[in-house]
Amino acid sequence: MTLLCKARVTTVLLSTMVCVSCGDTFRPIVIPNTVTPPDSSNFRAVFVVNSNGPANPGTGMQIDVSGDSNIGTAKVGLGPVHAAVQPSGTAHVFVANSLDDTVASFSPAPPCSVLPCSVTGLGSVVFTSLPTGSVPVFVHTTENSTVYVANSGANTVAAVSITSNVVTNIIPVGTNPVALAETPDAKKLYAVNQGDSSVTSINPLNKTVNTTITDPTINSPLWALARSDSGRVYVLSQGNGDVAVIDPNTDALVNPGTPVSAGAGANFMMYEKNSNRLYITNPTAGTVTILNAAADPPNNLLATIDLTAGPNAPCPAGCSALTVSALPDGTRAYIASLVLSGNSVAEQVTVINTSSNSITKGISLASLPVVTGCGSARFRISTATSGDSSRVYVASCDAGSVAVIRTSDDTALRNPNGTIYTLPAPVSAANPPGPGLPPPPQNPVFVIAGP
Repeated sequence: MTLLCKARVTTVLLSTMVCVSCGDTFRPIVIPNTVTPPDSSNFRAVFVVNSNGPANPGTGMQIDVSGDSNIGTAKVGLGPVHAAVQPSGTAHVFVANSLDDTVASFSPAPPCSVLPCSVTGLGSVVFTSLPTGSVPVFVHTTENSTVYVANSGANTVAAVSITSNVVTNIIPVGTNPVALAETPDAKKLYAVNQGDSSVTSINPLNKTVNTTITDPTINSPLWALARSDSGRVYVLSQGNGDVAVIDPNTDALVNPGTPVSAGAGANFMMYEKNSNRLYITNPTAGTVTILNAAADPPNNLLATIDLTAGPNAPCPAGCSALTVSALPDGTRAYIASLVLSGNSVAEQVTVINTSSNSITKGISLASLPVVTGCGSARFRISTATSGDSSRVYVASCDAGSVAVIRTSDDTALRNPNGTIYTLPAPVSAANPPGPGLPPPPQNPVFVIAGP
């Protein structure tokens, strides 16, 4: 075929294609965008600290929310009492071991992808040794490089490198530090000193003390929290139940002399950032106090709820409200409480509707014999909510297990035979209760939600 013929054929073909396409409807080509995978640290997990008596190492237990299963157990130190989770990045869990002066660190197991979950194991446990006599009771951080430890026996705060697991600084504070609060911007760290009724302000950048804060409103303080915008720090005192407010910019009290009180004996405070509220439990009075943290100071008392009063009140007289957690979606709060009667203990959870600040339901959990040693636990019963607001976990020292509450209908999960479904703690080193029986479980002393 000559070049001229080829050119004519090509022209005809092109013309035909143009004519055919003239009547077509334009259909855009969809090019999918690459989706960034979620941060692997933001899995739905809850961690439980279990005590194994004074002479045996306790454990850290990871619960996967998707399957309500124990998917990993790590052996920690002697007398574990408190835990913290690294806020972001490569997540680590830190456990304060009060009886052997160490901090245990481990990485969590990966999230459960297939139900039912199987035990996959946690990362290797690394121990950081503290000076002898430190008696660590609290760990906390908002950083990815350093975790801080309150050493009640040495009147110090230890700064521990997360990457090397070594103590980098020992910071002297007041007498018997029992709690820590670091602002989210990591510019200030506060140590709550119960022994001398003071609060120590620390500079996290150079690990030095800024000042010591004292005031009549700070009377045997035992808890502190930082507001999500780093603009305020709240200190709860057990001696008078007052909530002192600190301005981190100046380390001065905001409107001193006008605190709100949750009543003497108040023991625990929780901050819910979405609703900007403070929840304070008082086991002596059997109450929970709700404050508006958007006010300055938080003297806008939203409610004081008596768990023993009202048609939906689940607790009889003598009910001790010990800890509280709130759903991240801000709709409800859950108060864990117990009633002691002779050698038995009954445990309940009270559900609070946050829009009306009223009791909507009482959930009865275990009624069981008192376990020796649980009476001295700081968190005899504690609670945490999952990050997706689907579950509430209640860790019981006396029960040796963790109960699960389904928030869709605020009901405790149950076994097919009708008994309450629980996640038992690992088997302890204690003697079996009788011939042919297994040893009792370890004793949960603290529960915390993952990042």
